[in-house]
Amino acid sequence: MQPITRLQDTIATLAQSENPWFIFNRGIEKEGLRVDQNGRISQQPHPKTLGSALTHPSITTDYSESLLEFITPVKRNIPEVIEYLSQLHRFTYQQNPQELIWPASMPCAIEDELEVPIALYGSSNIGTLKHVYRHGLWHRYGRIMQCIAGVHYNFSPSMELWQLLASRDGRSADKDFISEQYFGLIRNFRRYSWILLYLFGASPALDKSFVKGKQHSLDNWDEHTLFGPYATSLRMSGLGYQNNAQKDMFVCFNSLPTYTKTLRQAMQTSLPRYEEMGVKQGDTYMQLNTHVLQIENEYYADIRPKRNSLNGEKPLTALNHYGVEYIEVRCLDLNPFVAEGVTAEQLAFTDLFLLYCLINDSPVLSNAECEEVDRNHRQVVMEGRNPNFRLQRSGQAISLPQWGGEIIEALLPLADLLDSRNGTEAYRSACAVMQARLDNPALTPSARVLAEMAARQLSHRDFVLAKANELHKALGTPLTGEQLRIWQELAEQSLAKQNTIEASDTQPFDEYLQEYLKKA
Repeated sequence: MQPITRLQDTIATLAQSENPWFIFNRGIEKEGLRVDQNGRISQQPHPKTLGSALTHPSITTDYSESLLEFITPVKRNIPEVIEYLSQLHRFTYQQNPQELIWPASMPCAIEDELEVPIALYGSSNIGTLKHVYRHGLWHRYGRIMQCIAGVHYNFSPSMELWQLLASRDGRSADKDFISEQYFGLIRNFRRYSWILLYLFGASPALDKSFVKGKQHSLDNWDEHTLFGPYATSLRMSGLGYQNNAQKDMFVCFNSLPTYTKTLRQAMQTSLPRYEEMGVKQGDTYMQLNTHVLQIENEYYADIRPKRNSLNGEKPLTALNHYGVEYIEVRCLDLNPFVAEGVTAEQLAFTDLFLLYCLINDSPVLSNAECEEVDRNHRQVVMEGRNPNFRLQRSGQAISLPQWGGEIIEALLPLADLLDSRNGTEAYRSACAVMQARLDNPALTPSARVLAEMAARQLSHRDFVLAKANELHKALGTPLTGEQLRIWQELAEQSLAKQNTIEASDTQPFDEYLQEYLKKA
């Protein structure tokens, strides 16, 4: 008889518990480029009718003035998250009817990086800091790379689940225990998140303008498009978000202290090539500083531990003092087949996967395992649908469908538990859909993108533009009545709040920046 594993024991504990451990807090940050009717990146400023990008709680910009970012509040119900995203899209189209929202992760055709307008946040010190930070990203990595879009999924379990897990281990559900558990989740996520790249990856092709002047191994699709025949997520490949200065930076995910120590070192280590650039040229800021990372957010990772800051504290300081509050999953491509960029089915599966990563054994990552994890990720984004592709697990080759099937089999008891407590079939159904994608790679979003491009004989730019128009129509009727009034008031309130911030600023920006960096 096989011994009962820690995972099985925990699932049994969850099944016996009557408390609401099955409640999860979740929120989404969804990016999308504004483009004109011809699929060119918008040269228009962030529409004032949407509110202030600096202060609006749900509609802002990311790197570019043209790169919208929609932020949902924390929700405990998946359909509510999707509905909120839908309203954000509908309101945006109402206020800005002459433009479209690009529904793919890889950007539209951009022949010259100066076509990408850097985001503006007004004249306040905080607004200027956000703009200067983006100038630093431009000079370090170029503007076009910063136009890549994705979905960031913020997730935290209920306190009831923390208390159950703490009782299991004879511990108290304090900040140290919770942070330890989150880092266990993160380590397992790194081990197994290749499955999300395969199941949700939707960027197997890109416009040739994106890699102009770069070395690559992609194939020609047509005069405008490159693709990987078996690629799943070029966004997560070396052609996507990358930071050469970070290649030699080892970030340790084995504990909160080692993680924050690593990032703090990067934020205090100056690089000669950034020193040559300088912080200022004349009166113009080129970057915030000459360090490997200007601020914490410059570290590109597929998952991050997070903490909301209070009283002006820097995020890393708050994280170190008060512990992890939630995790941010950053490896999800935009789903180009739905206007919201993500489906309820994807979120249900991601919930399950994160719960599995949390309650499963999670030993510390050795250097050898870190190398294996990184290699698996690099290969899945380029070769994930190749039937001859093999992952490495503890030094042994294993097929992606086999290992993926084992993970989904382990998720099924959790799916049944969550469905029974929530009165749904959503979790079991999501597992069935993902198992079908493992059995038949043609069902994956990446394969569907290439199949539709082929069937309609479209380039990447024309395929995504056609999808943008289709999805705009699919959103249905504009907002009316109370719904519309709420969004209009939020926009007006955000503009007023920005004006108040700007009116109250008296400190010169040079002094403000020095104080800000000292806090870091």
